[in-house]
Amino acid sequence: MLLLHGLSQTAWSWAPVARRLCRTMHVVAIDLRGHGVSEAPRDGYDLDSLAYDVLTVAVANGWGRGAGGQPCIVVGHGLGAMVAATAGLLEPDSVAGVGLIDAGWDDLAEATGLTAEEFLRGLAEPPEVMRSMTAYLDDRRDYDPASWDDDQERAARAAVDEKHAGHVAPVLRAHAQRALVEAMFEYRPRHAIRQLSMPLLVCVAEAGAADDGQVRERRLALNESLALREAAGLSPALVVRFPGVGHNLM
Repeated sequence: MLLLHGLSQTAWSWAPVARRLCRTMHVVAIDLRGHGVSEAPRDGYDLDSLAYDVLTVAVANGWGRGAGGQPCIVVGHGLGAMVAATAGLLEPDSVAGVGLIDAGWDDLAEATGLTAEEFLRGLAEPPEVMRSMTAYLDDRRDYDPASWDDDQERAARAAVDEKHAGHVAPVLRAHAQRALVEAMFEYRPRHAIRQLSMPLLVCVAEAGAADDGQVRERRLALNESLALREAAGLSPALVVRFPGVGHNLM
């Protein structure tokens, strides 16, 4: 199984999940292009390029068409969900199943009501958060103090570099972040859901109340995508909902 993280995160975000899965299967969590310890070239941040990176990792582990091995399961969170779906579309005989963790089934522009440029501006961290590693970690912990643990701290530390005078900066460089956000807004979920021929798992975070506007709109988007899948004669997706839980399900 290949595990793909979300935008601005790293493979460390999967640590608690991977620790459990590896008891029964071979699990590989990777840093997507531009993230973590992976290279950050000037270009190649479209979803096809990221998906081919993932398929190359699969081959290196003896999985898929290129290795003459068994297909693998690809599970992604956020951006990683879109990459996982794209990998399944590009090489369906190399992918045994796709898991979409709170993304990959709804259109980002429709879900947020934002343009790519507006979304990108919203990702900027306030200067006071980035003034030190301590301030940054405090900010991350305050999102959900109840779930903060060593894994969460390790994942947070992996997403930033310490710079001069103790300041921190995202590992994900600005040129890569911009290109990735543009790619995410170009992703077409309805096409993906109705074309993915392999088994499909969809995990949905529903932090708001059932009558919350965004929760309602996301449910409608998912139902529409699943109806298109059914109309195409494909096997139903397994949908798991997580009421009261935010986007970072891991």
